[in-house]
Amino acid sequence: MTDNIKKVCVIGAGVMGAGIAAQVANAGVPVLLLDIPAKQGDDRDAVAKGAVAKMLKTEPAPFMSKAAAKLVEIGNIDDHLTRVAECDWIVEAIVERLDIKQSLYAKLEQLKRPGTAVSSNTSTIPLERLVEGRSEQFRSDFLITHFFNPPRYMRLVEIVRGTDTDAGTAGKVEDFVDRFMGKRIVRAKDTPGFIANRIGTYWLAVAVNAAIDQGLTVEEADQIGGRPMGVPKTGIFALIDLVGVDLMPLLAKSLSDTLPQGDPYFDTVRPMPLVDRMIAEGFTGRKGKGGFYRLDKSADGKRTKLAIDLTTGDYRPEAKPQGLPAAAEKDLAALVTVPGKVGDYAWTILGSVLGYAAMLVGEAADDIVAIDDAMKLGYNWKFGPFELIDRLGPGKLAERLRVEGRAVPTILDTAGDRPFYRVEGGVRQYLGSDGTYHDVPRAEGVVLLEDIKRRSQPVAKSASAALWDIGDGVLCLEFTAKMNALDGEVASLIQQAIPLVQERFKALVIYNEGSNFSAGANLGLALFAVKAGAWGEIEKLIVGGQQAFKALKYAPFPVVSAPAGMALGGGCEVLLHSDAVQAHAESYIGLVEAGVGLVPGWGGHGELLDRLATSKGMPRGPMPAVMKAFELISTAQVSRSAAQAKEMAFLRPSDGITMNRDRLLADAKAKALALVDGYTPPEPPTFRLPGASGRTGLAGAVADFRRKGVATAYDEVVAGRLANVLTGGEADLVDTVTEQQLLDLERDAFMESAHDERTHARVESMLMTGKPLRN
Repeated sequence: MTDNIKKVCVIGAGVMGAGIAAQVANAGVPVLLLDIPAKQGDDRDAVAKGAVAKMLKTEPAPFMSKAAAKLVEIGNIDDHLTRVAECDWIVEAIVERLDIKQSLYAKLEQLKRPGTAVSSNTSTIPLERLVEGRSEQFRSDFLITHFFNPPRYMRLVEIVRGTDTDAGTAGKVEDFVDRFMGKRIVRAKDTPGFIANRIGTYWLAVAVNAAIDQGLTVEEADQIGGRPMGVPKTGIFALIDLVGVDLMPLLAKSLSDTLPQGDPYFDTVRPMPLVDRMIAEGFTGRKGKGGFYRLDKSADGKRTKLAIDLTTGDYRPEAKPQGLPAAAEKDLAALVTVPGKVGDYAWTILGSVLGYAAMLVGEAADDIVAIDDAMKLGYNWKFGPFELIDRLGPGKLAERLRVEGRAVPTILDTAGDRPFYRVEGGVRQYLGSDGTYHDVPRAEGVVLLEDIKRRSQPVAKSASAALWDIGDGVLCLEFTAKMNALDGEVASLIQQAIPLVQERFKALVIYNEGSNFSAGANLGLALFAVKAGAWGEIEKLIVGGQQAFKALKYAPFPVVSAPAGMALGGGCEVLLHSDAVQAHAESYIGLVEAGVGLVPGWGGHGELLDRLATSKGMPRGPMPAVMKAFELISTAQVSRSAAQAKEMAFLRPSDGITMNRDRLLADAKAKALALVDGYTPPEPPTFRLPGASGRTGLAGAVADFRRKGVATAYDEVVAGRLANVLTGGEADLVDTVTEQQLLDLERDAFMESAHDERTHARVESMLMTGKPLRN
């Protein structure tokens, strides 16, 4: 079905339209980006052209690679609108004005091919109003695809089908959005604000009003309404700063104009002189001079974080609020019963917002799963509204609403004291409006480890890893420590997995569903060993890791790694030792040990050198691969996408990229099975390395960086140790360096760094602050 969309047109090169076009290009699909003709200058395509140029400089980057940007063709709607006939899907992302949108649709109706999908990225205008006056064919081709900003990083797309929308056309778009653009689709009904923005806007309005009414500071509100409720660490006011203070009145007006009278949202609408003043003075959030929080820079360059006083509107130094009671930090039921402003504020938010979300079942969405997914994916909530209700207790929530004289939504009465979610027979189920439980649906082809874990026991496990049978003869190695850090327990389980796969399985996939594949070695454990002087244990850890990773590399069966998020240090070395990688598009890969004063210790030097030396386009000879590896490792470079990781040689050209995180395990499993027939392990590499002459050249480059102030004194020392490994130590050009010799050099360099107190200072700084120390 997806093959039917081979080219996309996006009309509107603003932030959203340009971002959607970039994500299409990230998927490797050509996209035509159109906007109005430039009013000044000779280049009539300047508006769209400028949008692409801006995205190439924007952080976080809309494009996953510079190559993706080349897939964007630009034009203007006066001169090039006829080119929509080339496209299989047209996305409208222009200004939120019904008359302007309808005028564009009238033109598209005459130009596009019948059956070509047209969708609007509107966040507020009902579909039926958008297609008023259009032909039957146009109405059947039309739907709403509501992306969230930024389109590359936000996983939610709300899709609304109209009463006349052709199911096949909509299905074609949905399949493309899912598999190629990497989004999870939530079906919304044709109601104002759809799901996420309707609840999200109400949530923020309730939280802001209550903070003002109840006399809380912005810091207190963010503490209470943030992590304890599973809201991102930004909390309430810092989130508004992030999305833009000036967005608040726009969303309020949009919903007020479209919601039916009597909707609880109208209870939140009130004059906001503080917000009006902030916008007028340019305090629109992070994109402006600041917002509810701002940074004040003094004459000596010192930065002070300020917070606004919600009563006076004046800024004052940020004040850390008092800590919440320990029980209330993780227990919602305890949070809403804390005496005083903590419990009052928490209940005001939760009672109102969860009741509102419950009211929308059947109106904005068919079921609770759609509402929960929309809020988790669109607003980064850890728990959806109904998952939060389960933590409070559905019966308790309904009873408290009833005691306060508030309406109790039908779905709460239907639930009674039953939870909205349960696990039955190893399958997660949700409570439907019909009062019965239904299996939580998965899109076709999606395989999740969390589902497998609910219905089975691990084949084997340790304190930091587990092995799972994922079917069809494939075993899965899951990292389980904090940040999926690697340690001796992981190495031990890898060694245990080798004979297990030989005896009972066909292939091994390394995968987990944490936020990050692996942040590398367990630095806290390593620092503890250093402080204890357990040098033998540290060396044992390095040797054990080297042996485990080489066991993976030379196992008599395929090993496929499937990273998502960060794969740093040891996590990157896992990928380098795998037969193949199936990476999520948002994989951030690199050998970053130099940042904490160390060098890679688990075979990373040799694997990267071998890959670079044999890569297409790398000049021959002993130095080019060494220089490139030295550059990547010494500067702790990290790819900003899987596509960029290929450019940096952390991934091979043949490695796969999966756009949708939910499909990663299935794709990795398929790749592993495809390698089974006729599989043979790789031959050990040998190296011709430049030795002392190569080190001289690398040292000169580092010294130059030191003179320029780019490298610190200890950077130069660490770089020297790294250079010794990469150039082969005492070897010369006439010598052959084996893989084991390189591992020995690597181990010695790691241990030398581990003994250095300057390394200890860097590791401590990283553990304490999360930032590298420049000593």
